[in-house]
Amino acid sequence: MNDMEEVEGPEGPVPPHRVIGTPPPTPRLLGSRDGAEDGGTGHGTEVEPAEEKLPEVSDYPAHANNAEKIVAVCFLLAFIAGCGFIAAYVGLEVGSVDSVFRSNLALGLSLSVALLGLGFGAIIWVRQLMPDYEMVEERHPMRSTDAERAAFDEYFKEGTGASQFVRRPMVRRTLLLATLPLAAIPVVVLRDLGPLPGTSLRHTVWSPGRRLLVYGTNQPLTPATFSEPGQSITIVPEGYTDDLDALAKATVTLIKFSPGELNIPTTYNSGTLISTMNWTVDNIVAYSRICTHVGCPVGLYEQTTHHLLCPCHQSTFDASTGATVIFGPAPRPLPQLPMTVDAQGFLVSKSDFTQPVGPSFWERG
Repeated sequence: MNDMEEVEGPEGPVPPHRVIGTPPPTPRLLGSRDGAEDGGTGHGTEVEPAEEKLPEVSDYPAHANNAEKIVAVCFLLAFIAGCGFIAAYVGLEVGSVDSVFRSNLALGLSLSVALLGLGFGAIIWVRQLMPDYEMVEERHPMRSTDAERAAFDEYFKEGTGASQFVRRPMVRRTLLLATLPLAAIPVVVLRDLGPLPGTSLRHTVWSPGRRLLVYGTNQPLTPATFSEPGQSITIVPEGYTDDLDALAKATVTLIKFSPGELNIPTTYNSGTLISTMNWTVDNIVAYSRICTHVGCPVGLYEQTTHHLLCPCHQSTFDASTGATVIFGPAPRPLPQLPMTVDAQGFLVSKSDFTQPVGPSFWERG
């Protein structure tokens, strides 16, 4: 039998195959003349209809029908998994560590199965349903002639037939079905972006008369119970001790200084000169714990130097001079919370922060 001789299969003639050890057949040159006419070096200057057509029959016709069913099953599995991802994203709660773990597990598994189903279905489609055919396109001028365009149109139609996309509606329909959930996933996920913050990031829950409570015990403070110089404690606003969203912006650090150590400069607020020393009580001062660089918690206080340190990028603030920046990338001081005492002698806020807390981009709502 010749190297390129066609053989009869159970479902008709099988396209020729190369026998190991023999030279490969001359590939078809798209847009070139037959090699016998121009010495095998056609440059596409003249386009003649090629005698050889792209095959529309799989190289494995006996297995094509089974392969089609496998591809359809893979695409259906991808569709079900995609719907499962959307259902898990919308339906599973994430209020605790265990629920977050279950949600991540469900989302990861469903999305993996959806993508793997599409991938395996596409691989089997290409390897088992589409014919294996070598095509070479020579370099030609960028502007195609009308004849070349007509030849490409004919070639495109041949490729459509060879792809089996039109001939096998089960594969086509299940592929389109499998991609529907993947197209819907971004829309569902984007809903968590929520509404624009507006000016809400410029304000916190601190208001006149709201007591300062010790974080953890939720006990109010008096200047007498916070009287040792060098003390530092985390404070939360009364009424919001369990509101994590509010605490993310409103938590402050309370620091006690010895007499004469505080040297807080005056500031301007809306053009008015303000002495922020009036916001302290018995050398006790309160600063926002949110770093003005990228919003990390400023949780380290060095008693001997009166420095507040952000552990993320080493921004350092001098607590004795209004939390001014002395090192690092933070662009401005930590906002100071104005304080006073109420009728019972407990520390309370005079107002909200006069400056927006956190990174500068937060206040651009």
